Amino acid sequence: MATTPQLTLSLQFAAKAFAEHKALLSRATVVRWVKATLFADAELTLRFVDADEGRALNRSYRGKDYATNVLTFAYAESEDDPVTGDIILCCPVVEREAQEQGKPLEAHYAHLIVHGVLHAQGYDHEDEDEAAEMEGIETEVLAGLGFPDPYREQ
Repeated sequence: MATTPQLTLSLQFAAKAFAEHKALLSRATVVRWVKATLFADAELTLRFVDADEGRALNRSYRGKDYATNVLTFAYAESEDDPVTGDIILCCPVVEREAQEQGKPLEAHYAHLIVHGVLHAQGYDHEDEDEAAEMEGIETEVLAGLGFPDPYREQ
């Protein structure tokens, strides 16, 4: 019998201007989304930031001078290490993308959190095979949470 992975989760809302995002992202909701994505015990921090912090982190760690939707810092050095990581979501970017893609903000956050949690567990999308595997898992997890396929045109 498979056991449910254990989760230690810290939520940080640094983007004070996005109170509606914080209301949408209750702890219980985020925990449900993260647990649905876990294959192993994990200790994760999800931090919701403004564009300035998102841009600074992306520039410092990836050399890209713009705010991006989600950044994942995974700290496990081998498959035997516990899943630990920081997942940074940039509120204005997530909101803008949801509007541009005609998606509910909640659905876009769910997708990006699932995406970030998979990265924290070692999944990547650097080549076509990896991308197909990761997108398949995302689609399956999101369907289980009641969200549509994020890769299908709306």
